[in-house]
Parts: sequence; structure tokens; C-alpha cells
Amino acid sequence: MNFEFLKKKADYIRREVIRIAVSNQAGHIAPSLSCIEILTALYYECMNYDFKNPRWEDRDRLIFSKGHGGYGLYAILADKGLIPKEEWENFNKQGSKLSGCIERNLEFGLEASCGSLGHGLPMAVGLSLGAKLKNKNYRVFCLVGDGEFQEGSNWEAVQFAVKYNLNNLIIIIDKNRLQAMDFIINILDRTKSSLLNRLKGFGLKIRVVKGHNLKDLVRAINKAKFSKKGPEVILAQTIKGYGLKCMENVAKFHYRVPTKEELLENNFYE
Repeated sequence: MNFEFLKKKADYIRREVIRIAVSNQAGHIAPSLSCIEILTALYYECMNYDFKNPRWEDRDRLIFSKGHGGYGLYAILADKGLIPKEEWENFNKQGSKLSGCIERNLEFGLEASCGSLGHGLPMAVGLSLGAKLKNKNYRVFCLVGDGEFQEGSNWEAVQFAVKYNLNNLIIIIDKNRLQAMDFIINILDRTKSSLLNRLKGFGLKIRVVKGHNLKDLVRAINKAKFSKKGPEVILAQTIKGYGLKCMENVAKFHYRVPTKEELLENNFYE
């Protein structure tokens, strides 16, 4: 696999997200930037997906549960030709088909409406079970935020997935350690390893990776794809706002859009 190509793609997608979000004054850039390498690994390397036929029955599915941070997904699907360029340019504007939170549109490659947190993983579990019942071999990936695991519905979904050995389900957690306007450890978790320990309690196979390292991500995803016992969890340690120093790990940028002056100071236009 060509990691140089993947790195260039991730850099391009990151710049596209910042460019469009700043141009259109659309918030939630920071939670979008933390998962760009994850999405790059999935769509340019690991997923079995026909971009000329987004309704192909045997395609792998991605349920993007942290739906407010989907700008990177939009940028990738535009780069792949599923989302028209003019729709991407008009993102979040009046009349656009692309809103701040993802809305289901199979022609655009968007599998489910997400944004109300805690719904994506239960949907992914249902899709995984459905594939098993129909003897289909496609895989279901679910990208979930770490703060989102404060929703009880996620733990019910995990319990069900373990009980029915849904080894065609791969849960990827974007562990950027922040939710909305503060660090998770200040809101609910008692320690930095609280989420990991709770997941282990279900007997899950968990792969902890550096979430901005494409080699780590691709290897972990490809190993998880062939799990005999499921589901598997990839805990990707990421940085919220990654790629713009002024935004990295800064809670106020959960929704705030950086100014052009801040972009200049961070060498974005070079």
C-alpha cells in the first residue's frame, strides 16, 4: 500500500475541510479534523466500495455516528465523485443538500442520518445482524466519538453485538478526549482509561492506535476485518482540531470558526 499517497490525500482533505468551513462559516471544524486519517484509511485503502455504484448491495458500510463532524467525509466523497463539486462548495448554505449534520443520501454515499448522538452504533449493529441473517459478507464500520459513549444506547448496542458475535462489525472510536466545550475527564470519566476499561469489561478485542498514523490505522483495520470473534474495537487516539495549532485541544473551537488572521498565523495559506 502506498502510504505516501494516503498522506497526501489526508493533507488535501484536511485543507479542503478548513477551506470550505471557513469560506461558508460552518462550525464543527475541530471534531471533523480529528478523524480525517481514519476516513482516509477507510475510503482510500480498507473498505470494499464501488464508487461508481453506491447502491451496490455487497458494499461495506460506514455509519458515521458523530454526525456533526462529517466534513471530512463530505470532502472525501466529493473527491471520489459521489458528491458533486458544486454541492461541496455550497455546503451548509441555503438550499444545499449537505447540512452541518449528516443526512442519509445513498447517491452521495451517506448511509445514515446522524447527529443526534448515540444512534449510529445501534444502527450499525442492526445492519451487521441483517448481513448475517442474509448470509452477506459485507462489513459495517461505525465511527463513534469518545464523548458519545456517555449515551446509554451505545452500551446496549455493544452488549447485543457481543452476544450475537457480530464479527462483521468494526467499531472505530475517535478518542480526541473532548466533548463540546470541555475535556471528557472533567465531565464524567474519572480516569483517562475509563472508556478502555469499560470496553474491556464486555470481552471485546480492542486495538489501541495512534489516530493520525495512517500505517497504524490501515494495519489495525485490516486485521479487524478478518476477526473470528466480534465485534472488534479500534480505539484511535486523536487530537481535536488536528492540523491547525491554534485549534488543537482547544475547547472553544468545538464550534467556533477560525479567523483568516488565525489561519495566516498558522501558515494555512502557504
